[in-house]
Amino acid sequence: MIKVVLADDHQLFRKGLRALLDESSDIHVIGEAQDGHSAIELIAEKNPDVVLMDIAMPNLNGLRACKEVTSTNKITKVIILSMHLEENYVTRALEFGASGYLLKDSDLSEVETAIRTVANGEPYLSPPISRHLIESFLRQKKETKNHSRNISDLTPRQVEVLRLIAKGHNSKEIGQLLSISSKTVDVHRRNIMEALNIFDIANLVVYAMRKGLI
Repeated sequence: MIKVVLADDHQLFRKGLRALLDESSDIHVIGEAQDGHSAIELIAEKNPDVVLMDIAMPNLNGLRACKEVTSTNKITKVIILSMHLEENYVTRALEFGASGYLLKDSDLSEVETAIRTVANGEPYLSPPISRHLIESFLRQKKETKNHSRNISDLTPRQVEVLRLIAKGHNSKEIGQLLSISSKTVDVHRRNIMEALNIFDIANLVVYAMRKGLI
C-alpha cells in the first residue's frame, strides 16, 4: 500500500482527489494539508511514501515546502501539482528535490501512474511537460549552434564587407572601397547576417570586435 499525503489549499480539490484515490487498491491517502507549513508538519508526523504538493499555497509555497521536505526526509517523494507548463517552474521543482511534476488537469489514471512511478524510485513528468522540455532543449541546441558559427563560415569578401560595416561605412562607401556596386554590398550584408544569425548592425559590430576585425 502506497501512503499518500495531499497538500493543496483548495479543500474541494483535496476532497475530490482523495475520494478518487481511495478507490485505488494500492494507494491510501493518510492525510491532508492546506499550506506549506502544515504539509511539512504532517509529513514529519505521518512519513508518507508520496506527497502530492500544490505549487501555489499560502504561507509557504509548494516549491519551498518541497525543498524543506526532501532535504530532511530521504523516504518521502514529492510530486508537484501545477497548472504551469513553463520550463522554469519544472526545473526549479526538480532542483528543489521533486521526484515528479504533474499538471493539475491530468486525469486520475495519470495521477495514479505518477504516484506508483515515484514510489518505485523513478521520476515522473506529465507527457505535455516532457514534450515541452524536449522541444525547448532542441530549440536551445539549435540557437547555440547558430550563435557559435565562426567567422570561418564567411568568404574572404564577406569578411572584408563585415570589417567595413563594423567601421561604420554604409553600402555606397563599402562599394567604392571594394570596387563593387552598393547592391552587391547589400547582398553580402544579408548573407553575412544569415551566416552568423545576427540580424542587426549593432550586434554585427560587437561580433566583429570580438573577432578582432577592428
